[in-house]
Amino acid sequence: MSNLTPKNKTQGEKVILAYSGGLDTTAIIPWLKENFGYQVICCCVDVGQGKELDGLGERAKLSGASKLYIEDIQDDFCDHYVVPCIQANATYENKYLLGTSMARPAIAKRLVEIARKEGATAICHGATGKGNDQIRFELSIKALAPDLDIIAPWRMTDVWTFQSREDEYNYVKSKGIPLQFDAENSYSRDRNLWHLSHEGLELEDPSNEPNYDHVLLMSNTPEKAPDKETEISISWEAGVPVALNGEKMSVKDIVTKLNVLGGENGIGIIDIVENRVVGMKSRGVYETPGGTILIEAHKQLEELILDRQTMEFKSYVDNKFAECVYEGKWFDPLREALEAFVVSTQKYVTGETRMKLYKGNIIKAGTTSPYSLYNESLASFTTGDLYDHHDASGFITLFGLPEKVRAMKMLEVQNKTKNL
Repeated sequence: MSNLTPKNKTQGEKVILAYSGGLDTTAIIPWLKENFGYQVICCCVDVGQGKELDGLGERAKLSGASKLYIEDIQDDFCDHYVVPCIQANATYENKYLLGTSMARPAIAKRLVEIARKEGATAICHGATGKGNDQIRFELSIKALAPDLDIIAPWRMTDVWTFQSREDEYNYVKSKGIPLQFDAENSYSRDRNLWHLSHEGLELEDPSNEPNYDHVLLMSNTPEKAPDKETEISISWEAGVPVALNGEKMSVKDIVTKLNVLGGENGIGIIDIVENRVVGMKSRGVYETPGGTILIEAHKQLEELILDRQTMEFKSYVDNKFAECVYEGKWFDPLREALEAFVVSTQKYVTGETRMKLYKGNIIKAGTTSPYSLYNESLASFTTGDLYDHHDASGFITLFGLPEKVRAMKMLEVQNKTKNL
């Protein structure tokens, strides 16, 4: 971040604001103009926020923005960010499917492109100084445009005098800017095509049960899901989902349809206390219905196709990949190298996965692949031509030799001790 101070050299210069239309970024527009004299160009990058984009144009104009870009990158987001995470079964701390984490670099990349187009000298974001998003935005911008200034208002405590969302709300209200929420009854949410996250209010105390009737927007709870199974099938080519229930479609459309089916059946709701990059723990509720189904289906197919050693090493790579994404290192050489390994393992991850969705559960209903390593003749309890039971004796003798040698040595030492 640059050492910007109010009214210094920024009069009339252009800044690109990562704009969501929410409370933080709405307050930032007049704040940037009043304190720095910037010409504020808002850029809302559409990664699947849906109705949240309604009314953004009027709100940005009333807030004082000189221009608003609404950039639809949903297909790019799915094809170049979601797909690598599916192939890597990317899951942070065994639960979080990285919905916000994978979207931030995609958004940052488009912000940089708009900054270049407009000749802007800075990019501004509304992420707080306590969260992960500041890291994700800024590492991505630094990797793609190291010459641009980065403005992070929440860290500029000498100029950003708001102490709470209520302070922001009152400031925005004083400007006559319309808002769709109030300061007292508002979760902090992040929505995209992959997931919807919720933080704040009763969730800030881990001892509180989430008020799911107020929290959930995409999903039924398992208790309220239909008392019947929903059968689905997903077709895969080289680790990429290409069809749902026999119908060819884009990854974007598959995720969208699975969000509906998964949400109806209470799939993919998690309540997690996670370890943020900045060193603190945070508690949130995530809805990832379609993503949960796709990750589980992908694992289901991989276990049929990948050999033991590859699966073992890939599990380590998958975890490291998820860690890199969570930490905002999408454009880091390590993440790119990890992706190259993952892609190499996906060459034969082709086939069909069938499942039943029922009250929060994903139940296997059969997996097929032309590259399956499962051999019924080998796996069957009956004797087959490819496996001679007698061969196991020699294998066990060699495989267990270290244990036997150690036991013999320990016995020898014990006997010597007894004879002293």
